[in-house]
Amino acid sequence: MTETHSGFIAIVGPTNAGKSTLINQIMGRKVSIVSHKVQTTRTNLRAIKMVGNRQLIFVDTPGIFRPSRRLDRAMVGAAFDATSDADAILLVIDAQKGITDTVRNLVEKIRGHKNLFVALNKVDAVSKPELLPLTAQINELASPREIFMISALKNDGIKQMLDSLAAVMPAGPYLFDAHDASDVPDNLYLAELTREKIYKYIHQELPYHINVVTERVDVDDDGVLDIYQKIVVQNDAHKKIVIGRGGAQLKKIGTAARHDIQDQWGVNARLHLFVRVEPDWENTAENYTDQGLEFKK
Repeated sequence: MTETHSGFIAIVGPTNAGKSTLINQIMGRKVSIVSHKVQTTRTNLRAIKMVGNRQLIFVDTPGIFRPSRRLDRAMVGAAFDATSDADAILLVIDAQKGITDTVRNLVEKIRGHKNLFVALNKVDAVSKPELLPLTAQINELASPREIFMISALKNDGIKQMLDSLAAVMPAGPYLFDAHDASDVPDNLYLAELTREKIYKYIHQELPYHINVVTERVDVDDDGVLDIYQKIVVQNDAHKKIVIGRGGAQLKKIGTAARHDIQDQWGVNARLHLFVRVEPDWENTAENYTDQGLEFKK
């Protein structure tokens, strides 16, 4: 009988380093939302990738940044919690930005891990002469087992990286069904897809004070999903932005999210969106537990 291996890999890094793009590329499908806005990944999303007889369980954490709001602190706390029990840590660094203060502070917290790897992302946008001193800096600062030169967007260098990560996974039974792509709860995944579209269409007008909750999913006799979601904003001005003139903006968001849901799941769906003003939603415990975050008073 072939020996099996299974382990957790925490993906960490500054905001907008390309962690969500990387996890989506690894999985060949959308698992984590991608946006021009930083800090869009709120939860520790897990995705399962088989490399031969080795099961890699990626934990895509919220980006590391300087937290101010309660939600921010919960997100950063979740990212560091993910590294404590990980079998390997993959630090993703934007090659264009290099070694920032955020990277230095992050390395101080994880440099002692025996299986620390670094993925230098977006190398296609940087000249090769610039990469050599950067890799030397990373080696001196973090002493990783290996540095991968990758472009998550173009799928360059990903296979070699997966092979190296698979090699350090401990022997043991598979922790998830080998055919499962992700263990993200369906309702949360659906909400993430809609939240992505909100950021896509109104990222300039709308701040981060927004939440999407999947309240229920019904299936009719023909197998069509009826998905009911509420978009939670802090005030009436934000509500008007989300809805748009004559409801046009909300319709655009809903149509794009519905198409994404249908493409990702191979189902027919109707998406029902409702915008609600809840000024204190960031201080409501249920909104954190729904996203897998810890509510701290």
